[in-house]
Parts: sequence; structure tokens; C-alpha cells
Amino acid sequence: MKSCKLSWSLVAILSIIVAMFTYKFSVGEVQPSDDGRLAVQLSKDERNALLLEMRTWLQNSQAMLAAVSAEDFATVATIARSSGMAAEAATPGSLFRKIPVEMKKIGFDTRQKFDEIAIDAEKLKNSQHTIRQISTAMNNCVACHATYRFVDVAK
Repeated sequence: MKSCKLSWSLVAILSIIVAMFTYKFSVGEVQPSDDGRLAVQLSKDERNALLLEMRTWLQNSQAMLAAVSAEDFATVATIARSSGMAAEAATPGSLFRKIPVEMKKIGFDTRQKFDEIAIDAEKLKNSQHTIRQISTAMNNCVACHATYRFVDVAK
């Protein structure tokens, strides 16, 4: 009887620990910000990595627009692919614990949109279609920046 109680106690404790980690993973490390957005609490290196990723997306979006205006769909595809899901491997793992699940969804969706741009640029070679796709991807950028800001916790 004692071993049964011990087993159930261990199950309960482990369930609580799993629930806490799940909650932390989905909520992230955020605080309300004085500008109405959520302040994501990051280390200096994590913040720099995230800001670099966002600058890269912005630069790649501009470069894709320049390439599509020249009807250079091979370049569009190369640039888009460089920001697609394969680039996720370069994202520091510690960020996944700190950013909220909704922000993760936006990030993954943006990477998938870059992959779709690459595929469609090679297959369709349609400037208007590519421009619409870039515009749609950039809506994710606008949504993320409207919702989140990134705070260096060392400050």
C-alpha cells in the first residue's frame, strides 16, 4: 500500500513539473511594457541574435523586391530560401524558452512563407504573385513589432 501511495505521489509531482515547464514554454518570459506591447525578457546575446534575424528578414525582403523587379526569380528563390525553415537551426535554443508561443507561431509562419516564396518564384515566375507573397510575409513583421518589444534583462 505504501509503494502505491509513493508511486502516485511521484506521478503527481512529475505532472506538476511537466505542467510548469509547459506553461513556461508557452508563455515565455514577458512583462507588460509601458508602450502597450509585451516586453520579452532576453539576455544581451539572445536579444542581439533576435534583432539580427529580424534585420536579415527585412534586408532579404528588400533584396527580393529588387530581384523580382528585375524578373530575376532565381535570386528571389535563393534569398527567400536563406530565411526559410532551414535557417531556424541557427536560432539559439534559449530563445524558445523565453519567447511566447504566439510569437513562435509568427516566426515559424514567416519562415514557411519564405520557403513558399522560394518554391513559387522558381515554379511560377510571376512578379505580382511574388510581390503579394512578400507583402503577406511582411504582415507578420508588422504584427510582431506591434505586439512585442525585446528587453535586455541586464539593464
